[in-house]
Amino acid sequence: MEMDLNRLKNKADSILANTNTTNEQLQAICDFLESEISYYDWVGFYFKNGDKDELKLGQYTGEETEHTIIPFGKGICGQVAVSNQNFVVQDVSNQENYISCGWKVKSEIVIPIFVNKENIGQIDIDSHTANVFTDKDEQLLEYICKKVGAIL
Repeated sequence: MEMDLNRLKNKADSILANTNTTNEQLQAICDFLESEISYYDWVGFYFKNGDKDELKLGQYTGEETEHTIIPFGKGICGQVAVSNQNFVVQDVSNQENYISCGWKVKSEIVIPIFVNKENIGQIDIDSHTANVFTDKDEQLLEYICKKVGAIL
């Protein structure tokens, strides 16, 4: 299935423009991505937890996770908090520094969110399918993270 980037970006813009509070906007983005893209099985935001070197779970859609706090450097999310780079893992079983959110998760993509050039959080997506993420996923999620950065 070909990803229609323009349609998805326009829909994301409209969600952010027409939803009231930041919390509602972020939750709506999670719900939208999870329902719109078949292989996005868990979609969530993690944000820097105050002055601590850790991430705190924000809004998400999907199964509950016990990973509400993730130290910098731990797992895919914690590594992105330090590297400030996108991290696409096509097969999580090949990652040594990986925190499993569930046995069903086969691949993961994490894209950082910047506000004034500072990495303040990230969007994290888990898929129950291995090797599904493409450049289009990165483009879409980078776009959404830019927009989210602008409202935070």
